[in-house]
Amino acid sequence: MKRILITGAAGFLGSHLCDRFISEGYYVIGMDNLITGDLKNIQHLFSHKDFEFYHHDITKFVHIPGPLDYILHFASPASPIDYLKIPIQTLKVGSLGTHNLLGLARVKKSRILIASTSEVYGDPLVHPQTEDYYGNVNTIGPRGVYDEAKRFQESITMAYHTFHNVETRIVRIFNTYGPRMRLNDGRVIPAFIGQALRGEDLTIFGDGMQTRSFCYVDDQVEGIFRLLQSDYALPVNIGNPDEITIKDFAEEIIRLTGTKQKVVYHPLPVNDPLQRQPDISRAKAILGWEPKVDRAAGMKITYDYFKSLSSEELLKEEHKDFTGFIH
Repeated sequence: MKRILITGAAGFLGSHLCDRFISEGYYVIGMDNLITGDLKNIQHLFSHKDFEFYHHDITKFVHIPGPLDYILHFASPASPIDYLKIPIQTLKVGSLGTHNLLGLARVKKSRILIASTSEVYGDPLVHPQTEDYYGNVNTIGPRGVYDEAKRFQESITMAYHTFHNVETRIVRIFNTYGPRMRLNDGRVIPAFIGQALRGEDLTIFGDGMQTRSFCYVDDQVEGIFRLLQSDYALPVNIGNPDEITIKDFAEEIIRLTGTKQKVVYHPLPVNDPLQRQPDISRAKAILGWEPKVDRAAGMKITYDYFKSLSSEELLKEEHKDFTGFIH
């Protein structure tokens, strides 16, 4: 039985990856410090014979007893609300945490896949974004702590690949959505659906003409799974190229939820990217991958998930306890 370590296992995407690898017959070791993850996302796995969980911060030394075939590094704050509150921890998990896991992969002779992001492209001057584009990032802006953590993560991963011959894979993840997203984490889909379910007006930052491309979580997981099994070491975009403006997307949400809210506009945050669309030619050619779930179907599943939450969960604000992580 292949053994895989998944960091960020209690997060949105990490928990879905745990499910996928369990279903594929792997022994899954989940790891999370729970700073933004939630145990409820993986509690259904606690009784599974092929799953174990470590409550651990990967910026500290990481020890896993026994053999280890694969590592998936998905530990990182991913929403602006989080990484603006804990900028130092965001930088540390991308640097120290990645260094620790690459060292573990070297010792265990494991193949390691690290989760990078479309944010390495910054506010892009090239559209759509290809893997060969170097990006347009403000290193000292408010988003720089996340963007540069991910860019450094890619650099140190390639250094371990070329200098230490570690088997590495890099996925650049574009906007992904689905069940288990945190309702009030500041990202556009849970923000819009949460506002609609609470009867609030939908908030758009800027004029709404900025674009995003949303990939359903099952498609994202499939792309990651194929990349891990491939022999390709350079970065690969995994996302859905079906681009939409935020204004049009807000109107889709209103139609989906059957609500009558207005759309209200607020100033655009500093360095918020105006365009986001992946070029997935590389993923198609190397992995034989492209998204299968269209936005209407994926959003229906996601909306049903959020609608199933209790009224208390819908109304509560996001108050994560960052005590001990702000140094």
